Amino acid sequence: MDNVSYAYPDSENPAPQVLKDLNLSINEGEFVALIGQNGSGKSTLGKLLNALIIPDQGRVFIGDLDTHNSVNLPSIRRTVGMIFQRPQDEIVATTVSEDIAFGPSNLGLAAGEITYRVIEAMNVTGLTGFDDRPSYLLSAGETQRVALAGVLAMRPKCIIFDETTAMLDPSGREMVMEQARALNDQGITILFITHLMEEAAQADRIIVLDRGQIVMDASPAEVFSPASRIRSFGLDLPPISLAAERIRRFFPSIPDKILQISDLLQNLPGYSGNKWEQIPKKSNGKTLPFCVEIEDLSHIYLRGTPLAHQSLDDCSLRVAEGTLHGLIGATGSGKSTLLQHLNGLISPQSGKAKVLGFFLNSPDIDIKVLRRSVGLAFQQTEDQIFEQYVGDEIAFAARNFAIPGKISEIVQSAMEVVGLDFITFKDRLTSTLSGGERRKVALASVLAGQPQILLLDEPLAGLDPISRKEITSHLVNLKKNGKTLILSTHQFEGVIEMMDEISIMAKGKDLVHGKPGNIFSDTSNLEAAGIKAPLVASIINQLRHLKWPISKEIITLDELESSLSSIINGEER
Repeated sequence: MDNVSYAYPDSENPAPQVLKDLNLSINEGEFVALIGQNGSGKSTLGKLLNALIIPDQGRVFIGDLDTHNSVNLPSIRRTVGMIFQRPQDEIVATTVSEDIAFGPSNLGLAAGEITYRVIEAMNVTGLTGFDDRPSYLLSAGETQRVALAGVLAMRPKCIIFDETTAMLDPSGREMVMEQARALNDQGITILFITHLMEEAAQADRIIVLDRGQIVMDASPAEVFSPASRIRSFGLDLPPISLAAERIRRFFPSIPDKILQISDLLQNLPGYSGNKWEQIPKKSNGKTLPFCVEIEDLSHIYLRGTPLAHQSLDDCSLRVAEGTLHGLIGATGSGKSTLLQHLNGLISPQSGKAKVLGFFLNSPDIDIKVLRRSVGLAFQQTEDQIFEQYVGDEIAFAARNFAIPGKISEIVQSAMEVVGLDFITFKDRLTSTLSGGERRKVALASVLAGQPQILLLDEPLAGLDPISRKEITSHLVNLKKNGKTLILSTHQFEGVIEMMDEISIMAKGKDLVHGKPGNIFSDTSNLEAAGIKAPLVASIINQLRHLKWPISKEIITLDELESSLSSIINGEER
């Protein structure tokens, strides 16, 4: 890329430059991570390399092929495969196998070769058995796997992963990273665009974008040291580095620049001190009324057809008023389907459901009143953003539900909650927003409706580290102000401490529910659900394995630090 600049066209307003005089070279066979705040230009850079867009200024070359020359575009796109931030944008066929076969078919390959490539790609991405599954009935995570399989079947020389793991559970993210590394070992160039610093740390080289310009380009160890430098660009250390930084004072043997969890766990020492029992937390003794009561809820998509797929299977859920309830589970476990029942988007097929006194089974239910009280922020933000301008999008619910007050003030307040500047964004075209910015707008539009219950489906996906902290902080404040929140997430770090109760879902069932500490200390339930323990729980479980007297109820780094301090100080006394 030589002196590349780009601005998305806007017929009514001066278009801000997304990339400015950018120079970049990526060598054949490299594994490069691209990171930066929401709106820094990461996805735009990827699209320029795939020739989906052409620079306003400067030149982009793939090998010796100039993207400005339209004759080169077919060769460029065979060379550089891209998995979009929104995978639905590249799904073109009605079934999984047909979609994966689409690219190889367009190459004119023999039928046997196409079949071989499809089977190979499905095996690699964990889609075996999905051959005839309708593509429009896939979960967001499953859709991302299909998109990846479609690109792999083309066998490109370079693959751009644009937030490919954003909607995947931890096991799915690990699968994608392992596959990316395996492809790189075969000589394929990898550009991995991500907001997850733990993923960036696995690359050989990290490029940091800030406001459309490259501000850092170095190895992971160099990028993340010193921490103050990466933080100056609105990013942060990988969670494992943050954890190591905080507990190193108790365990000086932990080396500097820890980037992988295995390096931390193997450096934790065994406990050899006096027996010391951690005092369990005291319950506040309050019993809160339930605002959500679900019993034996089942749902089958395309029921009565050969393509029937059971998403919920005798699922039960109870949520107390003013609490935050977490739903966790592997991709396709039924979390989104459950949330969509709670505000009437899907009607119960069997079982009982009551939300805020509304019986969802009743044919007389007033759906508009229910949705005024129960707001849902979708997993796929594009499914709910439809206005042309950001301000109008956020104002829609407030107008529709006749929220009292001045609309502009309601909109501004909702935007402040999610970290969007009112003046900067109110007149922005929604079509020009980055994935993270769209997620903030979708959440703000729900908040503007001032519901009693907030249903949040993967609210942190696609957000940079600072934005995740801002959103979680505001969610805590909403809970303090009496809102009930039900949150589905694959990204546990930073939100566990907010949760009062957690339900683990697997294959449409509520496998187990309880307090976070109890849930994450029992790894057997997590393994049965196909998910991994969050970072802090992994550290605590390892310390308990090493005989440290750490309470099962501890779930945060703050609590772990306090416990270790008490243990060590108790020994010294």
